[in-house]
Amino acid sequence: MKTPTLTPWVGSDPPTQSMLWKLMVAEGLDPYGWSNEPLYTYVAHTHPKHKVLYVVQGSITFGLPELNQSVAMKAGDRLDLPADTLHDAHVGAQGVVCLEGYK
Repeated sequence: MKTPTLTPWVGSDPPTQSMLWKLMVAEGLDPYGWSNEPLYTYVAHTHPKHKVLYVVQGSITFGLPELNQSVAMKAGDRLDLPADTLHDAHVGAQGVVCLEGYK
């Protein structure tokens, strides 16, 4: 099983949605956006393809039950989630806006 990878945003200011969109397109991804209200929870599930996700604003924490880990994300952070990785998610108190695409 491949391990999910978190790439924290290193800029002093959070990126804009259009900046992240351009990064994803340049990588050959077909991004789309989604959002959730504060404290929304996703139950554990998998995806058949490798998912790339950026947080545009707010925060979200992904649980990785098979690895006994969690990954907390804020604006600009990127998560690479290999295909078939079991994960759940818990949206932060301010809600979340994300962009994602599949490899």
